[in-house]
Parts: sequence; structure tokens; C-alpha cells
Amino acid sequence: MPFVHATCVEWLGRGVLIRGKPGAGKSDLALRLVDAGAVLVADDQVVLKNGVASAPSRLRGLLEVRGFGIVKLPFVEKTAVALTVDLCAPDEIERLPERFDGFLRLDPFCASAVAKIKLALLTIAGERHLISDAETVIL
Repeated sequence: MPFVHATCVEWLGRGVLIRGKPGAGKSDLALRLVDAGAVLVADDQVVLKNGVASAPSRLRGLLEVRGFGIVKLPFVEKTAVALTVDLCAPDEIERLPERFDGFLRLDPFCASAVAKIKLALLTIAGERHLISDAETVIL
């Protein structure tokens, strides 16, 4: 089985795969997403097959909360990944990307990180829209 070093939650009916280096804040961001209504799929190791994410059986429902311990949470067995979030430093994030294609670069410790993920999921669902090039406002 193909394992990915990542964390995954399901929110608003869609899978969110969170990737980043060890210690980047994947589990911390997942905890904040769960607090906002998401459900855990997998933490630290994600089985990814044909765009569907799940947890290895021994890790199902477990989330590492740094400084607190490993907690057992409600979880869903699998989810189709709709959004991939790559965690990075603020200076590595393009201010106005040319397009949104289901991938989001994000500072996990930014106060608006959870809101940005929600906005991305709503955009994927067609409930929010990005301004096209023809409509771009000069900032």
C-alpha cells in the first residue's frame, strides 16, 4: 500500500490532505479543523490509493497533539481527496496565484488557515468563485 507522510480530514463532505515536513504543523492544523467541524481520517501516515485516503488500521482515530499526547477521536474510514494543502513558510506563498486547482500552499500557524481551507473547499464545491483575469482589480 502506498503510504504518504501526511494528515487527512474530511470537512464539508470532502477530503483535505495536509502535507508537510515533520514538525510542520500537520496535526496541529488537523486539530483546529476538527474543532471547526471536520472529522479525522488519518494522522501522520495516510494510505492513498486512486485519490482516496484512509488510515492504516493501527492508527485509525488517533491524532498526536504535541505537548498533550495521542488522543482518540471520531474518524471516517476513507475519503476522496478534493483539496491538497502543502504547509510552508509565509514567504514561500504566492500572494495572488494565477489559478486555483485544488492545491493550496498555506502557513499552518496563520490565524486564517482554517478559514482559507474552508474557502478553498467552498470554491471546489462551486459555492465561492475566484475573480477571473478579465475581472481582476488592481491592488
